[in-house]
Amino acid sequence: MALRRARDLGLACGSLPTGPRNAISDVPGVRVGHRTLDTGDLRTGVTAILPHGGNVYRDKAVAAVHVLNGFGKSAGLVQVGELGTLETPILLTNTLAVGTACTALVRRAIAANPDIGRETATVNPLVFECNDGWLNDIQALAVTEADAFAALDDAAEDFAVGAVGAGCGMSAFGFKGGIGTSSRRITLDGAAFHLGVLVLANFGRAGDLRLPDGRKVAPPKTKPEAEKGSVIVIAATDIPLSDRQLERVIRRAGVGLARLGSFWGHGSGDIAFGFTTANLVSHDETADLVSMRILNENRIDRLFEPMADAAQEAVLDALAAAAPMTGRDGHHRPALADTLTLN
Repeated sequence: MALRRARDLGLACGSLPTGPRNAISDVPGVRVGHRTLDTGDLRTGVTAILPHGGNVYRDKAVAAVHVLNGFGKSAGLVQVGELGTLETPILLTNTLAVGTACTALVRRAIAANPDIGRETATVNPLVFECNDGWLNDIQALAVTEADAFAALDDAAEDFAVGAVGAGCGMSAFGFKGGIGTSSRRITLDGAAFHLGVLVLANFGRAGDLRLPDGRKVAPPKTKPEAEKGSVIVIAATDIPLSDRQLERVIRRAGVGLARLGSFWGHGSGDIAFGFTTANLVSHDETADLVSMRILNENRIDRLFEPMADAAQEAVLDALAAAAPMTGRDGHHRPALADTLTLN
């Protein structure tokens, strides 16, 4: 993890307890890896989220997607919305690298499952994007399949946040943005579970950022601009849920984003995705009827609040960890931490 996190700047959200890492990887089996391209005019990369340590195609995590504002070019969402399962790791990258990342996921899936597209169904690669073109030379098309493989191979329980991986060239609320994470611990029937969130923060209008104590913070020399960019919210949990319940839970990411000052403008792609490691669907199931354990619907408020809090804090985590950056054509983004120090 980066040495500086949101809580190091006093930016905790809500009062619920966090997991031991305060990260999406507090959900057992979930791992995150990065590949960062930071040279010349390149400020980009790939971030990978692995839902569990097994064969993700063979044992598909129950999953759901919720689109707050659909100005985006992500891949794989339609099938997730229809079938409610995840069958590859998740990759985050820049807008023009989505196709490359998809191909990398397909190659990995075929290598592990040679029957794909021949004796069995094809595979649905899941890739999310944000436009890092302010700081990055996005037209260079620099991200390669090898970069995607490197991010997948780097996946671990402990991972960096801030301007790393897909977050290298991202901006949020006029500051340097990137990758952030947070988690909450939830007790159900006397047992401890976790809900973890990872965000790719590249959204918000400069001057609109609100901190948990109500302060409104703007970068120096703020200029009027439209609310545009994107934010990708990835949620993981080990609580058994149906895909319908997951969709209800991840919808509450919007509460956390709104608390920060975002209103999901016309040019912003704001998407939430969630999966549970507690319910896996076997690709090779032979039974006509299968059993699935799910949460008592009357207890679902216990997930709504932590979802909102963790999404809000994960964005602040990205902002807290990211150092100031100068990129393509001298474009610059200051660090939130430096602005808070000046104030």
